[in-house]
Amino acid sequence: QVQLVESGGGLMQAGGSLRLSCAASGRTFSMYAMGWFRQAPGKEREFVAVDGFGTEYAASVKGRFTISRDNGKNTVHLQMNSLKPEDTAVYYCAADRDYYRNYAPNLPVEYDYWGQGTQVTVSS
Repeated sequence: QVQLVESGGGLMQAGGSLRLSCAASGRTFSMYAMGWFRQAPGKEREFVAVDGFGTEYAASVKGRFTISRDNGKNTVHLQMNSLKPEDTAVYYCAADRDYYRNYAPNLPVEYDYWGQGTQVTVSS
């Protein structure tokens, strides 16, 4: 069992930066693919970034967001630069324990564990 706790959300003006963190429990953190998703009001949860077989990003955030992980500290971060109002959402981190068998990092159903989410609001 893995518990994930996000932090770092908040209110930011457009063009600003925020760094989200996700702290994971457990001793096998390095064996998981770690992803970030977001969900805006009235919309489906959407893929943002993953660190699995390398890093991948949604087209909407590529070049602005960076995912990184520290296996020694069981944490994964999402550095968000050049924020836009459309980045406003609840951001979730998630862990995929079986990604070596079936790798589809953009699909929420592939992830086994989820955090509670952290709100990011970007004002124009």
